[in-house]
Order: sequence, then C-alpha cells, then structure tokens
Amino acid sequence: LVVIGPDVPEHDALSFASHIRITRPAVGVVLIREQINVAVLTRALQAGVREVVPVGALTALAQACERSREVSRSVTGEPAGEPGRHGQVITVFSAKGGCGKTTLAVNLATSLAAGGQHSVCLLDLDLAFGDVAISVQLEPTRTIVGGVPMVGRLDSTGASSLLTPYRPGLTTLLAPVSPGEAEKVPAALVAELLEVLPTMVDFVVVDTPSQFSEHVLNAMDASSHHVLLTTPDVPALKNLRLTLDMLDLLSYPTERRSIVLNRSDSKVGLTADDIERVVRAPIAAHVPSSREVPISVNKGTPITIANPAHPVSQAITRFARTTLLSHAEPVRNGTRAPSPVAAEQAKQGAFARLRKGRR
Repeated sequence: LVVIGPDVPEHDALSFASHIRITRPAVGVVLIREQINVAVLTRALQAGVREVVPVGALTALAQACERSREVSRSVTGEPAGEPGRHGQVITVFSAKGGCGKTTLAVNLATSLAAGGQHSVCLLDLDLAFGDVAISVQLEPTRTIVGGVPMVGRLDSTGASSLLTPYRPGLTTLLAPVSPGEAEKVPAALVAELLEVLPTMVDFVVVDTPSQFSEHVLNAMDASSHHVLLTTPDVPALKNLRLTLDMLDLLSYPTERRSIVLNRSDSKVGLTADDIERVVRAPIAAHVPSSREVPISVNKGTPITIANPAHPVSQAITRFARTTLLSHAEPVRNGTRAPSPVAAEQAKQGAFARLRKGRR
C-alpha cells in the first residue's frame, strides 16, 4: 500500500501510480488531495489509483487504506492477473422478477467464499436496478461505472479499483447508483471484466436482470455455469421454459446449466415431478421457503452467514458444494481448456449465434 500526500504534484503522483500498476499490480495507491472533483477522480482512476480522499479526513483515509488492503489480499493468493489462475464465472439468471435471484446470488457467493477458503467476486449486472449493495448494506461509492474510461485497456489493477470488499474472501462489483447511469456502461466493459476478474479470483458470481441483453449474453458467454432460478408458479415456469429454449438456440451446452427451484415447498398445487415435466429438465436444487429469508435481507446479512444451519442455508450450500465446487474445470498451461462449443462461442458471440439460429 502506498499513500501519496497532498504535497506531491498531481502529475508525479499519477505517473507513479501508472508505473506501479504495471510493475507491482497488487500494490494499492491511495491519493490525498486538497480538492477533489470529477476531473481529478477520472485522471486518478485512469492512472490506477484505488482511492482519492480529502486532506484531513483521517477516518476516510483509514477506511480507504483498509479497502485497498482487502483488494490486495483478494488478488495475492496468486499475483494479480497471473496466467496460472482462471476462476469460474457463474451467472445466476431468471426471466421473471421476484424469484429471489439476487438473494440466491448473494448467498451462493458467501457459500463459495466459505469464510475466505476461496476468493469470490460478486458482480451486480442488474445495471438499472441492482440490489446487491443494499442487500448486504454496502455503500456504493465505487461501481461498475468507474470502469467506463478503462474500456479497451482494462487490467487487473483497474478492475481492482472498482471492487468493494464485503467479507473475507468476498468482494463485490456494484451496479450504478441510479438507473440513468446504466446507459453509460457498454457491453464491451462487461466482456472485459469477465476476462480479467477470473484471473484474480476463484469464482465470479454474476447477478443479472430479468431479461436478455447484450450485457447478459456476454456474461452467459463467459460463464462456466448457468444457474437458472424459478419458483413453483406457472408464469415463472413458462419463462424458464422460454429461457431454456433460448439457451439451446444459442448453443450453450446443457451440462453447464442447473435449475434451482426456490420456495420449493410452497403448497400451490404443483409437485416437483409436475415442474420437471413442464420444463423438461431435472431440478438440481430445492430451496425451501422461509420468512427468515426476507428478515435476513432486511437486516443486510445473508442467511448463509446469519444462520448456516437453516434449511435454506443448507440447500444453497449443498448446491454450491456438489454442483459448483465439485465440477471446477481443469486448467491447462495457465488457461482453462475450452470445449469445441465454447471455443466456437467465443469466436461468434451470442448475438451472432442468435442471428445464425434464425436463418
């Protein structure tokens, strides 16, 4: 960690930060300035500075230093961007809102992190109405919008500057604060983030909006696993069936997807067999309903942390261990060996495949 005081000229400070991001990417730079404005923040971010704090704000400085250390710790299990590491990208998707997608994504991330046993980044890709920050009571001082100036040249240091630490082994990349900022985030930034982040952590868990977009399809393309969430009601099941058809049309491998049934014990006249018959696919995990889930959301503490022995926590943790952790893909010569289908997908992109499928 390097803290640069206000007496150092801005040009010298930013030149140093630009140099250190190349030579020592795990080293964080915190900059102290007399005046802070958008122009200063933009130049600092482009140079790789992790935090900019005003003179005299000792509490803010201490917090900035601790956040920088957390980011450094998250990337120094192996040096940031080391070719030998390539983590899994896990995208959580539901085509119907209100199924509990963000709750599942947050609790999957905490289960995978396991108190620091694995390094995990939780990416909130619901750019207009993301709820990850409020679900875990994080202040969204840094969001994905900060990466817009880095499009085309994003590296691990730049990605690290966007992260907000949450728990040991778990960092977050938060959605924009206001819906209007969502339009500033290009799909190319999502693609670059999902190339860089897996070189920094073991798992990237992506929370998505309830619709297909170029941003979401970029996440799907980068994913080693798709977690598809539904609930035992007809509209949700209909949308799940349409989602499965869309994924088939786009040639995503069926072995890379799992269906999770949330509120599986709801007495609504549909059995698990009925549901599997409707969606024509097996259910990988059944998560029961419980009033403790919304209570944990309102408290800002994931239920897998607040009550690990709860049936909901056990169901999510069991799914994480048996489906995601046990099927980690092999790494060969520093990179994951892609399947022929994955290699073809990487060349074409989802929209190209969609157009091809329509012809």
